[in-house]
Amino acid sequence: MAVIIFLGIDAGGSKTHALLVDDRGRVLGRGLGGNGNHQTAFEKAGTNIEDACQQALQEAGIAKEQVTYAYFGLAGADREPDYEILRPMIASLGYEHYAIACDTMIGMRAGTNKSYGGVIISGTGFNAAARNAQGEELQYGGFGYLFGDGQGSGTDLAVHAFRSAIRAWEGREQVTLLSELVPERLGYATIQDMYDDALYNHKRPGHGLAKVMFEAAAQGDAVAIRILREAGSEHANAVMALIKRLGMEQERFDVVLTGSVLSRGGSPHMVDAINEELAAAAPYAKTVRLTVDPVIGAVMSAMDSKGISIDETVDAALRKITF
Repeated sequence: MAVIIFLGIDAGGSKTHALLVDDRGRVLGRGLGGNGNHQTAFEKAGTNIEDACQQALQEAGIAKEQVTYAYFGLAGADREPDYEILRPMIASLGYEHYAIACDTMIGMRAGTNKSYGGVIISGTGFNAAARNAQGEELQYGGFGYLFGDGQGSGTDLAVHAFRSAIRAWEGREQVTLLSELVPERLGYATIQDMYDDALYNHKRPGHGLAKVMFEAAAQGDAVAIRILREAGSEHANAVMALIKRLGMEQERFDVVLTGSVLSRGGSPHMVDAINEELAAAAPYAKTVRLTVDPVIGAVMSAMDSKGISIDETVDAALRKITF
């Protein structure tokens, strides 16, 4: 009897993970490659993805023709012009049965025991996506404020921390701990020094400054708490718009929270706001945090695509896999 083999790929902007498993969730092979995002590594993305896949195949001692189904979760698979590039790129890899999706969807699948649900990704940038029980998918975000994204990503929170520190110093904002924490974190003796350096030398805060927003909120700072709650409401707004468009308001499903802002934030205010908004609009949905590598969601999606039911034993085995 032929072994059923699934290949999952998580191709991101910094690295690509490939994972081979059998239908019982046992690891057969792993692979690691470089940047797999065609938007930022157009010439090398396909090669990096192929390298990761080949490593996994070699470790397993099998040929790609033996792969039952492959599922490619790809950063940058955002709109139809992206797929016009990605379809021939992935087809050239030579897998007979495969599917392509944005990496947001494998992040969602990795966080839930269902094949459908929602996901909010908030790290350096922001994305939200959802899939209903019929397999219809929608996605928002990733392109910034001009294209409809709201506040809440690491980049945005860093700007708000910097801006709020200055506004309070100038008397245009209520007193906030950010006026102390922000210049201290950036290595300035005073806000005036920070202000002048940013203004005259065109220096801008990196997304790492977002951490001070959570630090201030954890100490009860009203300005930081307000900003984090507004960010949570905006994140919820994005995923709820998708849920409504997909007709999921009365269904039971998980909304997976992932990304550095949501997974490592030092205070609960953003997630609390997400939960409150979600409860009002989709009362049977609940938020869960992603706790496994997103490539697990890729192999789960491969199984879903092949019609393989993932029972509790297989689900548990997959969730124990580490990279």
